[in-house]
Amino acid sequence: MRLEREDLAVTARALIGMRAPVAREVVATTAAWPLIVNGLPADVSAVSSSPAVLGAAASAARLRLPALFGEANARSLTGASSQIVGLFRTYALLSQRGWKLLLSSLQEIASGTPAAARFARANAPLYIESVYDAHFTLAQIGKKLLAAYKRLGGPGAFGAALTQAQVDALAQSCSEASDRLRPHVGARLGS
Repeated sequence: MRLEREDLAVTARALIGMRAPVAREVVATTAAWPLIVNGLPADVSAVSSSPAVLGAAASAARLRLPALFGEANARSLTGASSQIVGLFRTYALLSQRGWKLLLSSLQEIASGTPAAARFARANAPLYIESVYDAHFTLAQIGKKLLAAYKRLGGPGAFGAALTQAQVDALAQSCSEASDRLRPHVGARLGS
């Protein structure tokens, strides 16, 4: 349990360090979400040139995993820390790749051959769903962190290494209320 506590404390500190870039990505994606939630419109020019969409893609591209969250370092983590790091890595990669591929699809639809444009349009819902799934995954981190903190002894066991206030702040910032995109994605594959 001592090792699990140490791992949870360092994982939480890494998450605290990621709060600002994650908050920027969440705000940007939330602003762009209404433009893509139900799929791409027939004329994609407004979406592809939208400052909200471009900002969300840029925000996602700027997400950098803390060194601890890289695959090599994460292998040594125990207990809930391993799962929390996996969730965060999934969030970051889905968001980055979803936006990158969606922008590529918009470009292909606008200027590619008819066959390439059809292919890009048919696959755009996969990328939109990736963005949604990224935020759903991010929203699960707070619950996992709170449960692990409690199971490992809470404030009495962690002391100054990880306070209840730090855990509560992280749980609030990585929650369904803060991160989940609404409404649920309406785009369907092949639409």
